[in-house]
Amino acid sequence: MKIAIIGNPGAKSRSVTAELTKKLIASGHELVQTSPELVISVGGDGTLLNSFHRYSHILDQVRFVGIHTGHLGFYTDWRDYEVDQLVECINNDSGQSVSYPLLDVHVKYANQPDSSHFLSLNESTLRRNALTIKTDIYIRDSFFESFRGDGICVATPTGSTGYSKSLGGAVLHPRLEAIQMTEIASINNRVFRTLSSPIVLAPDEWITVKTQNAADYTLTVDQLSSHNRAITEIRYQIARERIRFAKYRHMHFWSRVEDSFIGSLRQQDEAQHDH
Repeated sequence: MKIAIIGNPGAKSRSVTAELTKKLIASGHELVQTSPELVISVGGDGTLLNSFHRYSHILDQVRFVGIHTGHLGFYTDWRDYEVDQLVECINNDSGQSVSYPLLDVHVKYANQPDSSHFLSLNESTLRRNALTIKTDIYIRDSFFESFRGDGICVATPTGSTGYSKSLGGAVLHPRLEAIQMTEIASINNRVFRTLSSPIVLAPDEWITVKTQNAADYTLTVDQLSSHNRAITEIRYQIARERIRFAKYRHMHFWSRVEDSFIGSLRQQDEAQHDH
């Protein structure tokens, strides 16, 4: 199998990457940087996001798997001390996978005839540099509301546990074909009025954000960002593409949520281990 390994620069990640490289080569796999069939990220969720964007142009050809070398992440199923078990699963790979929806982001810039296209695994946000943004929000091309505030966040189901959750958004199961928009410090008074609540859109719906004329917008797509841009319109919808994770051992989504935000099961396990 053609495999790419993407690791972060941390000492533990470098050590795991070296061990994994040695054992995969010994098992007859080919390590490549272009056109892999499997991408293994070694680090945390940020490393997997980097891996996703590096290979987002071949999502129909590649699967992902994550090894976490720190705290448990939402996209990393394997611990740093489980390299042998992972290599054994790869050696017996039968092509199994689980796929999640992605966010399609189309951006129109002032004085630029063609729109730019991005894919997001987690979320996309729109802000201005220390100023209130003024936008009109459309759903399926029908006017919905005029937004005034710090910004907006549009997230995928898997991204609903990140920044969107901190803004008061709901946690969505990743099998849902939906996107969620949450407000960032909206202004609500006699003049300006928004729904002031997160909204979840169906698969056949989309959000169009039409902005006020300004040249200092900041757009983020996952960990990527562009600053001081004259953005006129952004269209958000569920992407045709999906990300696929190799399903060697895929932790249940709600177990991930419990472990990350509540931690009672991990505390029980640690207590039992101590005894």
